[in-house]
Amino acid sequence: MADLRWEDVRGLFDPEPNGTLPDVHVPDTSVADWQAVLDLVRARGWRYAYTEEGAVCRLPTAERMVARRDEADPQLRVWPDPGVLAIFRPHSAEQIDFDVDLRELQGQQRLDVLCGFLRAIGRRLGKPVLMTPEGGSPHADLGFDVTADRVVLLTDPDPDT
Repeated sequence: MADLRWEDVRGLFDPEPNGTLPDVHVPDTSVADWQAVLDLVRARGWRYAYTEEGAVCRLPTAERMVARRDEADPQLRVWPDPGVLAIFRPHSAEQIDFDVDLRELQGQQRLDVLCGFLRAIGRRLGKPVLMTPEGGSPHADLGFDVTADRVVLLTDPDPDT
């Protein structure tokens, strides 16, 4: 059973009014949580590429990746599915941040991929994984709810109705 139904959330995935790159984050994290995400990426066999200053490098420890955030612009690109990319940027140890592209997340199948990805991260960390509109909105549209153990809608997907 799908966490969310495409018909219910389609409006949140329209790039025109929402921007193309919603912000996804896990609040209240540590370097150990970042390491758990790196370990999850490897364990799941998701394709990934790690870069520093634009050059592809071997994936370091989370401690090193977070420590180099100011000098090397580290980015971790993860493909949980061949057509879906998440780009992690270690701005701080205290919050795991990444972007997804709404243009890649059209239809039920791709929504299911996103929900599975958020669920895997949330379960591994035991923390919520929240998706907010592009630009740092304080209000999440949807996210992994630890208690419900699934991705849930956190806002009205069509406030005009």
